Amino acid sequence: MLSKNGIAIRLSRLKRYLFATSRKQIEDYVAAIRGLLWQRQGIFFAVFLLTAFYLDPMVGLMCYLSVIATELLDIRIAGTVDKWKTGAVPNLQKVQRQILVSTTLSAFAISSFVITFAIQQQPGGHFPPLFFLLAAALFAAMNNHQIFAALLIRELVYGVSFVTIALIDVVRFAPPIDSQIWLNFFTIIFVLYFIIDVSRVLLDMYRENLKSMKRLEREHKRVKEAYEVKSNFVSTVSHELRTPLTSIKGAIDLINSGALGPVPEQQRKILEIAGRNSVRLEHLINDVLDVQRMEADSGFDTFQPVHVAALLEEALEVNRGFAEKHGVQLLFRGASGDEHVLGDERRLMQVVTNLLSNAVKFSNESGMVEVWSEVSDGKVRICVRDDGIGIPQNSRHKVFGHFTQVDSSDQRRKGGSGLGMSISKQIIDKHGGVIDYESELGNGSTFFIALDVCSDDRLASRPSADRDLQELLPAAQ
Repeated sequence: MLSKNGIAIRLSRLKRYLFATSRKQIEDYVAAIRGLLWQRQGIFFAVFLLTAFYLDPMVGLMCYLSVIATELLDIRIAGTVDKWKTGAVPNLQKVQRQILVSTTLSAFAISSFVITFAIQQQPGGHFPPLFFLLAAALFAAMNNHQIFAALLIRELVYGVSFVTIALIDVVRFAPPIDSQIWLNFFTIIFVLYFIIDVSRVLLDMYRENLKSMKRLEREHKRVKEAYEVKSNFVSTVSHELRTPLTSIKGAIDLINSGALGPVPEQQRKILEIAGRNSVRLEHLINDVLDVQRMEADSGFDTFQPVHVAALLEEALEVNRGFAEKHGVQLLFRGASGDEHVLGDERRLMQVVTNLLSNAVKFSNESGMVEVWSEVSDGKVRICVRDDGIGIPQNSRHKVFGHFTQVDSSDQRRKGGSGLGMSISKQIIDKHGGVIDYESELGNGSTFFIALDVCSDDRLASRPSADRDLQELLPAAQ
C-alpha cells in the first residue's frame, strides 16, 4: 500500500507529465488551429444546415453559435502566441491554461451539438450524429496531438458522448441483448477503442519527431561550435606560420641572390630547393586561408561589371612569364565582343589565373595554351585549353575536391596543394556561374567558366571613371 506521501508524489509526477508543454508544442498547436480554421468552419456550418433542415432549426443555431464562440477563443490564443515572435516573453503556463479552457468548452459545445442531434432523431442507429462525432474525434487526434492534456480532454469528452449516444436507445427501449440496438452499442464501443488507438499512435509519432528535432538541434549546435573552433584554429595557425615563413623565405632568397657573398656550389642546389619549397608552402598557406574565407562567406568585394576581354588579356600578361619558364606558349584567340559580367574582378582574376597556371603545368613541353571567350544563351563562356595529358573519366570529384589531385601518387610530376580548383569552384558558385571541363585522356583538356552576361542597366549604372578605364584598357594593351 502506498502512503499518503507516496500518493502525493505520484500525483505530482502525473500532473507534471500531463502539463509538460514546451513553447514548440504550443506553437505547433496554434499553427494547426490556424491552418485548419476555415475547414472546421465549413464542417460546422454543414452540420448546422443538416440540423436546421431535418430537425429543430433554433436548437441547431444555438449549438452552432456556441461552437463559433469557442473558435473565437482559439483565435485570441493564436494572437497571444504571435506576440512571442515580436519579442514578448512567453508565459507558457498561462497560455496552456487558456488552451485547456478553450479545448474543454469546444469539446463540450461540439458534443452537445451532436447529442442534441441524436436526441431529436427517431430510433435507428443515429448514424449522422455518430459519424459527425467520429469525424471530430479523428480530427482532434490528427491535428490536436501536440498538447497531450488538450488531446486527452477532447477524447474523454468525445468518448463520453459516444457512450451517451449509444445508450439513448438502450435507455429508451431496454431491448434484449440480442437486439440490433445492443449491436449498435457494441459497435460504437469498438469504434471508440479505434479512436483511442489512433490518438495514441499519432501522439507517439509527434513526440518522437520532437525528440528527433531536439537531437538535431543539439547536433547542429555541436557541429557549429566545432566548425568555429576549427575555423579559428586554421586561421590562427595559418597567420602564425606566415611570419616565420616570410623570414625564412627572405633569408633564403637573400643567400641565393649572392648579397651575403658567394654560395658554394655544393650548397646552391639545396638552397634552391629550399627556396622553391618555401614558395610552395606560402602558396599552400594562402590557399588554406582562401578556403577558410570561402567557407565563412567572406573575402569578396562588391560585385561590379567586369570587362571580359580586358580580364583575359590582363590574366595572360600576368601568367606569360610563368608559361615561358615552362616552355609553353599562351595564345589569346580573342573575345566574342564587348561583353561584361557582374562579379568581383579580383576573384575572377584569381580563377582565370588558376586555370592558366594549371593548363601550363599540365601541357607538354613546347606546347600551347589557348584562351578565348564566347557568348551563348545570355552567358559568357571563358575557355582555357591545353594540349597536355588530359584527365581520366570519373575524376571530377578529384579535380574540384579539397586537397585532391588527379595524380595523387608520391611520384606525381606536378606539385600543388590540391586546393586551387576547389577554391575556383567556390568563387564561381558565389557568382552564380558554372565551372567545368571537357577532356580526353592524352588529348588535352578544356576548362570553361560560364557566367551571366551583365545587363545594360547595370552597365549604365557604373561610375563614369570606371567606365572610361574599362574602355581605355583594351586600347592601351
